[in-house]
Amino acid sequence: MKFYISDLHIGHKNAISFDERPFWNIEEQNEEIIKRWNEVVTKNDDVYILGDFAWKNDMGLEVIRRLNGRKYLINGNHDRINEALLNEFEWVKDYAEIKDGREHLVLFHYPIAHWKNADYGTILLYGHIHGATGRDNRPFNEYKEAMRNRGLPYRCYNVGCMLPYMNYQPRTLKYIIENAT
Repeated sequence: MKFYISDLHIGHKNAISFDERPFWNIEEQNEEIIKRWNEVVTKNDDVYILGDFAWKNDMGLEVIRRLNGRKYLINGNHDRINEALLNEFEWVKDYAEIKDGREHLVLFHYPIAHWKNADYGTILLYGHIHGATGRDNRPFNEYKEAMRNRGLPYRCYNVGCMLPYMNYQPRTLKYIIENAT
């Protein structure tokens, strides 16, 4: 099975207050992320992390070794992966195109206005924008609505871990499509 998530920010103390995450400290956040991840992901699953996995490589290394599944990383603006952490991923890329069942996906850390075959139903999964209703999201949401008003499918979803429907847990594409707000 394939799962998706972004913006875990392992070891990033300021992300707790910035996102109003429900954790007292980094250690509690890390333990809860590991618990929630391993509740749904088995060792045979694939998990695509769409950027900003770890703020601190040493803490990222400790956490990733406890996470089930095969991990793939799309680089985010905060990923500065050292060689030890790099070796824990199946691959690390800036951008990827994959299939999940019959769906074609573009995986990128950032929300982008146009991606390959967007007009034909290819889905964009992204992260980077931390608030579902924050002002950083407004221009992208307005453009998304304009494209949909033109009759184009424009299927794109933010998979930031802090979003209510993600709840710090990797999610399947089916779950994302059915629950994204």
